[in-house]
Amino acid sequence: MTYYEFSVITNTGFPYHNLKLKKPPEGVNLYLRFYDFSRDKREIIPNLNDTSTFELNAGLISALFEFARNINKKIELLEFKSKETNKKDKKDNGFEGDVLITVQTEPYLLHKSVKEKIKIIYDLVISSKIPLDSALDLLQNEIDIIIEILNDSDARNIIKKNKNEITNESNEFLSNMKSYGLNGICITSFDLSPIILFGKKYKLDDVDVILRNIGVFPEISPFEWIYRQSNILNEQIWVYIIKSGVGPTVNGLFEPYFYLLFADPQSYLGEFPAKLTSRFNQILG
Repeated sequence: MTYYEFSVITNTGFPYHNLKLKKPPEGVNLYLRFYDFSRDKREIIPNLNDTSTFELNAGLISALFEFARNINKKIELLEFKSKETNKKDKKDNGFEGDVLITVQTEPYLLHKSVKEKIKIIYDLVISSKIPLDSALDLLQNEIDIIIEILNDSDARNIIKKNKNEITNESNEFLSNMKSYGLNGICITSFDLSPIILFGKKYKLDDVDVILRNIGVFPEISPFEWIYRQSNILNEQIWVYIIKSGVGPTVNGLFEPYFYLLFADPQSYLGEFPAKLTSRFNQILG
């Protein structure tokens, strides 16, 4: 599980529901991601001078600092997105209430994919609860739906049904490619959440460390791959990242797997990533 906490609030501060999913790892930087499902009221905010802007920022920073200290957490980075202005005839975004959803996650997760997951949760569970300040709390079956979506239950079930075949293929690949520097194979969901790992050198928890140390992931087209440098326990490794082009469809959203190859630095795998992708896709597609 790469999601640690899930919260639904309103933009007026009403705390509708908070779901603790997993205890966060100690000493690790995590992301708190914000997703806005509130109505676009198109209110025009007057331009502020530099002094007023600084005073507002100072108040925000002070409040966040005090908040973080009270809950024994340390904020090291805040990312802001500038609001688009001067757009005429802007269409309504279709959201009915003033819902904000936040999730505390691993930093390496693909932000667009996480957003798509949260959108499914909003559509299936949260939208029917609006207005939140007068709604009944989430039922257990609704909480189960949220957890299943965040934990990629559909993707995991496909792998589980084909586990023997995918394991045999992976072990054969690892044996044949060992002399070329291949040490591990991992299958992740469409947001890079690790699902299953093959090979003896690394454990599934190690994949989190490896991916945290890569940094920013670029867009990858289906059936293509890139490689990035990473490290674990002061050992440098190469990570091949392949977008499979196959995966489950959840509530109308296609969620392709990623295949990760962990190899020694300067390893030459040639066309092996294409061969592995073709065989895995035959099994999981």
